[in-house]
Amino acid sequence: MSSDPESYILDHSSPEDPLLAELYRFTHLNVINPNMASGHLQGKFLEFITFMLKPLYALEIGTYTGYSAISIARGLPENGILHTIDSNDELAEISNGYFVQAGLSGRIVAHTGRAQDVIPLLNLKFDLVFIDGDKREYVDYYHLALAYLSPGGIILADNVLWGGKAPVGGTKDPQTLGIIAFNEFVKSDQGVEKVILPMRDGVMMIRKKGSS
Repeated sequence: MSSDPESYILDHSSPEDPLLAELYRFTHLNVINPNMASGHLQGKFLEFITFMLKPLYALEIGTYTGYSAISIARGLPENGILHTIDSNDELAEISNGYFVQAGLSGRIVAHTGRAQDVIPLLNLKFDLVFIDGDKREYVDYYHLALAYLSPGGIILADNVLWGGKAPVGGTKDPQTLGIIAFNEFVKSDQGVEKVILPMRDGVMMIRKKGSS
């Protein structure tokens, strides 16, 4: 029996979907920085959260190769739509191809460009937002997400521990500084409730206060 907690967790969780496993493997074999793919545990978490919230509109900032988008879309209600945004047009062919294979092309609307430019044009209220884009722009993403988030809606922000660098600090790396600035900003925001989950590289769950 393995003493590795992650192995134990995986052994007692639903198995990874074959298509997502294929996408994860393809990403690691063919794409730069494959660790950016969500992976099985986080993907299943995103699916569960979406299923529980039943959002009519969900938003993802940072599509990458599409693992997290597929996971979120699978948790949507029948009439739910996920808008996902990525600035890297070279990855769109990969993610869109897997959306079709997953049978979710009708529930996922993919946008190429900067989130700061795309989100205002959508003019939608979102019930769930997943932030996993450029770490240097997390505070910008947060302002945008909050502005278009329904009262009581949820923001999930990935990589808030940033490989353990965020809690330590003392760095000039712009990605790390972006994460630290985001964490501190959300901490001081009295209009939301928040909690950091020690999943993978840290996921912050943020709930916008209010119900109407």
